[in-house]
Amino acid sequence: MHFSGEDLGRVRVATRPDPLWETTLSLHRLQRGDGGLPVRKWRGAVRSRLPKAAGPLLTLVPPSGYFPDFLTPSGEDLDEQLELVSGTKRCALRRDLAILARSRRPTPWARDLGDANPAALGALTRAVRSYHQAAIEPVWNDILACFDRQRVRQARVLLADGVEGLLCGLSSAMRWKAPVLEVDYPVHHDLRLDGRGLLLILSFFCWRTGVPLVENDRVPVLVYPIEEHLPDVVPHDHGSALSALLGHTRAAVLETIEDGGRTCDVARRAGISMSSASQHATVLREAGLVLSVREGNTVRHHLTPLGSALLRKNL
Repeated sequence: MHFSGEDLGRVRVATRPDPLWETTLSLHRLQRGDGGLPVRKWRGAVRSRLPKAAGPLLTLVPPSGYFPDFLTPSGEDLDEQLELVSGTKRCALRRDLAILARSRRPTPWARDLGDANPAALGALTRAVRSYHQAAIEPVWNDILACFDRQRVRQARVLLADGVEGLLCGLSSAMRWKAPVLEVDYPVHHDLRLDGRGLLLILSFFCWRTGVPLVENDRVPVLVYPIEEHLPDVVPHDHGSALSALLGHTRAAVLETIEDGGRTCDVARRAGISMSSASQHATVLREAGLVLSVREGNTVRHHLTPLGSALLRKNL
């Protein structure tokens, strides 16, 4: 994703989860069997109550790969989004379904949908609504809680380090190399924002990496995973001897460095700003607990043998 200065000034973060993005991405998780522990628990419950009316939706969302852009008009209200879906122009329907047909044979219903047949569009909106009611509504409060925790962490980073700090710490599968944001993706694709900015949408059911729209005729969005479906800030026992020795935040930083990571990774995992993560890493490095290695424009941190021994002893 190629940014101009104007684009950086127009980066926005969604204020609530997007119902249709959660719906479509959850179908990937349901069919593929991947995702973290909360998603695995969700999948076991949903499989027993999946409504037959959701069938048409399953023909549009395969286990992996492309699904039509018209399924995910950005928004925060399902009813309003479904109105947009049902009003999709025939040219957009045909374009998106033609892309899907490269990997999945179209059904007769999908061909009717491509002609903007009112009955086919009605079946689609009923399918989305029935699936959403069975699969998404029961866990919506959990999705909101995870979303809000992550958004609070990102607000701290934005206030301390600005938009570029936010972009640097979005996910371990994304790398900010100004003025370009690189996103791990199955195919190579260059998206030039051209002054339109970018809407960032956190998603409970997004997994591993970010997902953009394929076509470039709408406001650009990047949907990316809530990487921690866990209580705010840091893992392990906050009252441990390690916290008593180093202080709560510095102990948290030491724990997040256990698997290695860049400064922005450490900041994201610990729920602190990049400048704070850098300061704590410096103190830990001077104490002989952390080794920091410069890699191009970034710094990657690792535990020293002493740091690993301290962590093992106190966890």
